[in-house]
Amino acid sequence: MEKIKVAVAGTGFIGPAHIEALRRLPNVEVVGLAEANAELAKTKADQLGIPRSYGDFQEVVNDPDINCVHICTPNFLHYPMSKAALLAGKNVVCEKPLATSTKEAEELVQIAREKGVVNALHFNVRYYPLVRQMKTMREKGDLGDIFSITGSYLQDWLFLNTDYNWRLEPDKSGESRAIADIGSHLMDLIEYVTGLHVTEVLADFSTVHKTRMKPLKPVETYSGKMLTPEDYQEVAINTEDHANVLLRFDNGNKGVITVSQVAAGRKNRLNVEISGSKQNLEWCSEKPNELWIGKRETANQSLMRDPSLVYKEAAQIISYPGGHNEGFADCSKQLFKEVYAAVAQGKQPENPLFPTFADGLRELVLCDKMIESHKKQAWVKI
Repeated sequence: MEKIKVAVAGTGFIGPAHIEALRRLPNVEVVGLAEANAELAKTKADQLGIPRSYGDFQEVVNDPDINCVHICTPNFLHYPMSKAALLAGKNVVCEKPLATSTKEAEELVQIAREKGVVNALHFNVRYYPLVRQMKTMREKGDLGDIFSITGSYLQDWLFLNTDYNWRLEPDKSGESRAIADIGSHLMDLIEYVTGLHVTEVLADFSTVHKTRMKPLKPVETYSGKMLTPEDYQEVAINTEDHANVLLRFDNGNKGVITVSQVAAGRKNRLNVEISGSKQNLEWCSEKPNELWIGKRETANQSLMRDPSLVYKEAAQIISYPGGHNEGFADCSKQLFKEVYAAVAQGKQPENPLFPTFADGLRELVLCDKMIESHKKQAWVKI
């Protein structure tokens, strides 16, 4: 079997995670790695055991062997890199957000449609098996009519005013931070599982640290390393650390979400509870192999991730028997498995299971409306 040759751009936190997941697919080979310059690209490629290195992304675009490109760079590079790859006829998997503006995202969706190439967005949270189980339960009527939705996504990696990352800089990440960075995952999951669409939002953002201490020397994300006082420069912050958003859905009912990157002790906690007319469902990313099912007149249930206990739609993205836990890395593998089935067929499916550039555009639209709502302090229609 001839393997599909892939290049990955970017080697921060998520790039190596893509590479590790891709290496678990039998029909895929990661042959190239792109970075900001030739020296860094060669160093990282050697560390990761990748044969080709590119110090200029255009080299990836020009390489006829590369069939698919993974964009794992800072947000402001997603649009130009994705556009260049699409125009060269390459399939593209992009990290979220798809772009830093809806106009750019609309253009990428249009180019991808015209080129007919496979396009996917890395909304990997969809690929926890019990998330798909919730979606399937809703589709089969187990949940009943949806009354309300409560969700949160909490982290603490920006808890201190000395915590700093390029995501704090709007020219690199976009006008929104917490909502765009992690809130996009939460909103995508809510609409994916429930089948509902948000029609109006009322958002209230807060910047807990109005100024932060920017390191004057590199500090790796999640490293926990601390510098001395003279190693910092004080900078003003104008993106949100925390956000609360009221939601109205197209079935006439309501929801609420809270997103925070300054919640001490919460390392990466996405939690969603969906209240239906028959039962409630609650799932948390810190306990991803367990689904709580709430009942009114009988005992509550706890469903463990087990291919023999879930619907076949969820079992399709489970690789191991019950009791053998699967987590974050497995989500990317399962997402890429569906993406590369499409790549092998040579075209984007009509109704793909995996998240697409169109889904990325949807989340940017929602984010824009939340920003507008916060500025106006009023309800805004989508």
